[in-house]
Amino acid sequence: MTLRYKACNKSTLANAYNVSLYTLQKWLLPIQNDIGEDSGNIFTPKQVAQIVKHLGLPEDLELISV
Repeated sequence: MTLRYKACNKSTLANAYNVSLYTLQKWLLPIQNDIGEDSGNIFTPKQVAQIVKHLGLPEDLELISV
């Protein structure tokens, strides 16, 4: 089964991984160049896929998947 991700903001991603927004931002620093800028504070599905590839599957996958 291939997972499909939806666009989401940093708060939703932090909730999916069950961490604070501060912690999520620290985790994203090493891959900032790979994921690029979030447009309007929202990550595209492609960016979310790259984040999941780097961080692994979140605890609450339903928040970010279609």
